[in-house]
Amino acid sequence: MSKYMYIAAGGALGSIARFWVGSAVASRLGTKFPYGTFVINITACAIIGFSLTFLAKRTNLNPAWRFLVPVGFVGAYSTFSTYEWETLSTLRSGAFSMAALYAFSSLFLGLAAVWCGALIAEMIS
Repeated sequence: MSKYMYIAAGGALGSIARFWVGSAVASRLGTKFPYGTFVINITACAIIGFSLTFLAKRTNLNPAWRFLVPVGFVGAYSTFSTYEWETLSTLRSGAFSMAALYAFSSLFLGLAAVWCGALIAEMIS
C-alpha cells in the first residue's frame, strides 16, 4: 500500500477520533472553556511524542507506521489551528485571562505530554 493510503487511513481515524473526543469532552465539561480542543491537543502531543520516539528506536518496524500514526492520525486528530482560532475568539470577546490561561496551559502541558510520551517509549523500547 502506498504511503498516501496509510496517511489517508490514519487521517480518517484521526478525524473520527477528534470529533468523538471533542464532542464527549464538551458534553461533559461544557464549552465555556474549550476543553475538547484542549484535551485533543494534549493527547495528540503525547501520541506524537510516543510514536515518533518509539518508531525511531524500532527501526525494524515497517516505515508505513510513520505515515499511519504521526502523519495521518495525529495530523487529522490534532487541532492546533482550532486552538489558535479559539484563543483569538476568546481574546476578541474580552476574556483576556481565559485566553491567556488556555494558551499557556496548552503550550506547557503539551510540551510535558510530548516529553512523557517520549519517556514511556524509551522505557519500553
